[in-house]
Amino acid sequence: MTAYEKLQNCLACVRKKTDFVPDVALILGSGLGALADEIDAVATVDYHDIEGFPVSTVPGHKGRFVFGYFGDVKVVIMQGRVHFYEGYSREDVLLPTRLMVLMGAKALFLTNAAGGVNRNFNAGDFMLITDHIMTLFPNPLIGANMDELGPRFPDMSEVYDKTLSRIILDTAAKHDIAMQQGVYCQLTGPTFETPAEVRMLTTLGVDAVGMSTACEAVAARHAGIRVCGVSCITNQAAGISPTPLSHEEVGETGARVGPIFRKLVRESIAAMGEVL
Repeated sequence: MTAYEKLQNCLACVRKKTDFVPDVALILGSGLGALADEIDAVATVDYHDIEGFPVSTVPGHKGRFVFGYFGDVKVVIMQGRVHFYEGYSREDVLLPTRLMVLMGAKALFLTNAAGGVNRNFNAGDFMLITDHIMTLFPNPLIGANMDELGPRFPDMSEVYDKTLSRIILDTAAKHDIAMQQGVYCQLTGPTFETPAEVRMLTTLGVDAVGMSTACEAVAARHAGIRVCGVSCITNQAAGISPTPLSHEEVGETGARVGPIFRKLVRESIAAMGEVL
């Protein structure tokens, strides 16, 4: 079975459960999954019910698609993502994003929990992702190109859509939600970065670092759909933070700022209906 045939098989499994066609695909990061419990859901599909679908092993990631509405905008939410550090292949890590493209999504809204490299960022801040660096990470499109989705050499001069990003900023301003802006870097994990690595990232112009997101953004742009993203800064990076880093801290910060984050994402997506 080819990679594209596997995708089509996954799509057939989803279609047995629902024929919902989303406008926006939303991936929820660590500690941020509660938003999927708030949507006016019309269907859910557990990852275990999709043949060949990779299943998240990270605590706090429920592992299901939730279909519903934010305002008039149809949304599919990925409640729990998979990562390279879990041992999955590049193909499997990209499969969920590509599957949501085949479901009909026109845009991908990415969220994550990230470490703050920019010394002006504090735990609990939100950062609009304006660009990313993935040079230190194996490019997810290495290998045979999936011609059915996109070209061999996709352009990445504007990964994060300016119109969708402006809607996020306008929504934040409307609701008095402070927003940072900056460059996100994806590393493999599962270790947190060393102080020396954080100093390197600072030199490269990175503002936040994490273990996901950029590869999903690349897959979405390869397939020709629009992308936007917000990082929740859950901790200051090593060498900046005076305390050792832990996944528990990530979850605690996500829970603390969760209500504000959920409002930002929910209202931003509802406002995107006019431009999709």
